[in-house]
Amino acid sequence: MESGPARELKITPIRNGTVIDHIPDGLALEVLRIIGGSGLHRNSTVSIAMHVRSAKQEWKDILKVENVEISDRAANAIALLAPSATISIIRDFAVREKHPVTLPDRIDGILRCPNLECITNLTEPVETSFEVVHHRPIRLRCRYCDEPVTDFLPQLP
Repeated sequence: MESGPARELKITPIRNGTVIDHIPDGLALEVLRIIGGSGLHRNSTVSIAMHVRSAKQEWKDILKVENVEISDRAANAIALLAPSATISIIRDFAVREKHPVTLPDRIDGILRCPNLECITNLTEPVETSFEVVHHRPIRLRCRYCDEPVTDFLPQLP
């Protein structure tokens, strides 16, 4: 049996929403989990491309979410997980904003402190807050108990 030309499947453009590109290979589902916490709509089509060749990095993932513009808090969580990612805001099928994720100097309410005795892990209603001590590799420090945090990926929401 003779094979014809290879058929290329493409992800269709979105009218309005968010595209997150340059996600490190294999992390698109984790990024989707972060966005899912900020409220995907029932009419939000989600497209995921994983293990895609890239000119900037050897392999990458891409995530497109219709009808959702992610919050600053979600963008901060993505910066922790995928510091090389870029976020594009799409309106009427056109890129209206595009920027790399940036890690702020302080991360609030995204991670849990690993110190079980920290006030944020006790019965007090205190939101977690971490100072970014180092950007690459990312190192954080709890602003309440000074506990260092270097392994935070499993704790993301």
